[in-house]
Amino acid sequence: MLIWLDPTMNWHGRATGKRGRSPRFSDEAIQCCLSIKCLFNLPLRQAMGMTQSLLQLAGLDWSVPDYSTVSRRQKTLQVTIEVVPTTTGLHLLVDSTGIKMLGEGGMEDQEAWC
Repeated sequence: MLIWLDPTMNWHGRATGKRGRSPRFSDEAIQCCLSIKCLFNLPLRQAMGMTQSLLQLAGLDWSVPDYSTVSRRQKTLQVTIEVVPTTTGLHLLVDSTGIKMLGEGGMEDQEAWC
C-alpha cells in the first residue's frame, strides 16, 4: 500500500465565523487520522502515532491532532473510503478533496465505511 500526502492539503482549521476559538485542525486532518485508524485496524492512540510517523516520512512539519481532539470530533465526522478490490496493491491519496483509495484501473463506485 502506498500513502500519498498532498503538501497543499488544508491541514489546519479555518475560522468558522461562530463564537469561540476556531478549530486547530481541519476536518480533512481528522478524517485522515480516522482513516489510518480504520485501514490498519488500530486503536486511536496508535493511529495518532502512525499518522505522526507518516507526516515525518513525508517531510511535512504539521502537528498531529491529539487523542482528545480526534476522539471528540470523530462523533460528528463520517469516514468514507472509496475502495477497489485489487491484487496488485492500493494507493491511499490524501489531499484537499478528501481521501481516496485507488487500485488497478482507477476509482470504482464502491465505498467502505468505518
